[in-house]
Amino acid sequence: MTQPETTTVADAVRGNWVDRYLPAAAKPYARMARLDRPIGWWLLLWPCWWSAALAADFAGRAFPDPWHLVLFFIGAVAMRGAGCIYNDIVDRDLDAEVARTRSRPIPSGQISVRNAVLFLAAQALVGLVVLLQFNGFAIVVGFASLLAVAIYPFLKRVTDWPQLGLGIAFSWGAFMGWAALLGDLGLAPVLLYVGCIAWTIGYDTIYAHQDREDDTLVGVRSTARLFGARTKPYLTVFYGLAVALFAAAFVAAGTGTAAYVGLAAAAVHLGWQVVTLDIDDPDRCLMLFRSNRDTGWILFAGLLIDAWLTAA
Repeated sequence: MTQPETTTVADAVRGNWVDRYLPAAAKPYARMARLDRPIGWWLLLWPCWWSAALAADFAGRAFPDPWHLVLFFIGAVAMRGAGCIYNDIVDRDLDAEVARTRSRPIPSGQISVRNAVLFLAAQALVGLVVLLQFNGFAIVVGFASLLAVAIYPFLKRVTDWPQLGLGIAFSWGAFMGWAALLGDLGLAPVLLYVGCIAWTIGYDTIYAHQDREDDTLVGVRSTARLFGARTKPYLTVFYGLAVALFAAAFVAAGTGTAAYVGLAAAAVHLGWQVVTLDIDDPDRCLMLFRSNRDTGWILFAGLLIDAWLTAA
């Protein structure tokens, strides 16, 4: 009989497609790339799609370049997978000491470090092929993100703000959508980028509260540990800053009313997260963290409608 820890991981949705449909030999690799937990690539994808939609609105186009949206989707899935494998390789000893992460393929012994490195290289190659489809300026911008990606896994050992490092890396797509369409950068994507960093600090703090007690025992640092019982006021600040910066980006790009309506709806959704958060309930933390996919859809829908109305 197969042991539970070899058939799933602690924070995956039960009955996900990886558990149900993939061959047994492929499952550990899919889990290591987090294909059973799509929220990560959604959160990496949203700054790309927001930026693409904002650039289209700025340029007077009715819709973002569909090919760019497809490329960003493929790239987000591949690079999120590569980033997670890199993180798992670096953190394999720490992951073995934390209840939620010890079931991951490397610390549980399902995949060797050597095979993990090979799989990482394969996904990074997919990401490179995707990046090379864009213009030269966007390619340079994309390569510039690699330093932040490389540094991130080590931050939890040296600072209480690893969520800031994640935001710097995960928000890079805010530059990419604009650069891919327009071949430059301006104030609007910079403001969008900084807003995405604030948003990331917020949602990843919620996520980190799942591991707060284990992290304390093994010495892993996080904003969840730093904020503690003051998490809700801090989330209000970071989510409020994100909304303000997104609004400033919209002003800089000259968007219309529909974009601000979408932003207002997203702000209500973020407020709901803060109000209903219980930092001592890991299941609630995970659910609210995952709900940021919906934040992305709300904001993206407002930008798409605005671009369509502006071009009409």
